[in-house]
Amino acid sequence: MEAALKGCPVIISAVSIKGVPDVARRVRAIGLAPDTILVSATKGLDAATTCLASQVWQENLPDHPIVVLSGPNLAKEINAGLPAATVVASHQPEAAQTVQRILASERFRVYTHIDPLGTELGGTLKNVVAIAAGVCDGLELGTNAKSALITRALSEMTRVGTVLGGKTETFFGLSGLGDLLATCNSPLSRNYQVGFRLAQGQSLETALAEIGETAEGVNTANVLFEIAQKQDISMPIAHQVYLLLHQKVTPTQAVGALLERELKPETPGA
Repeated sequence: MEAALKGCPVIISAVSIKGVPDVARRVRAIGLAPDTILVSATKGLDAATTCLASQVWQENLPDHPIVVLSGPNLAKEINAGLPAATVVASHQPEAAQTVQRILASERFRVYTHIDPLGTELGGTLKNVVAIAAGVCDGLELGTNAKSALITRALSEMTRVGTVLGGKTETFFGLSGLGDLLATCNSPLSRNYQVGFRLAQGQSLETALAEIGETAEGVNTANVLFEIAQKQDISMPIAHQVYLLLHQKVTPTQAVGALLERELKPETPGA
């Protein structure tokens, strides 16, 4: 790692959230050039601290610019050369603009943002919703149900995200609504696949083994449940996903629990 990092002006970390604390400590021990920018592409919450990946990096590299990269970016589509757009966000606009110039191409449009926390939370929270969307399709509940799920999920994501420090408008951008639409509507999404397979009767262990890649929504659902308990945040969709992952409800029971909630007006934050 020391040889690979030497002289790099920009480092991109796409390590799964479980590996971020250890890798960040190793990078800190190696030491970086003063102006090195760290770009975090990880979407998840650390189980031990409930911190986002960028927060872990900032703690270990307090003197370096941290940039969050997040958006509707299904890796297999990008690898196939299909067009996409993303967001790079930082409290240091110059760092975000540097990363924007490096990553932008004729097939990859990059926007900058000044709300890294909200940007990262959008990409993190939507993974839990993608599991619910997979369940919806796996049970063949139809377009009406899925549209309602995604819309209510955006409201839930915004409510949770603003409590945790993100800006409301960020969740209606590429890293919020954009990423939500991508991962809830594509079989290429690993989190969607988890939900779909659970609805088809597979166990969580079998589903994860067959997918063969990290589905960050599983860990995020667990950490979100802990956060909701401590801060008394209403997140009914994420709660049902948590119960489903822990085999406390069936997919059909989870859907029923959401439909049977008390009637209320559709107002911001409700």
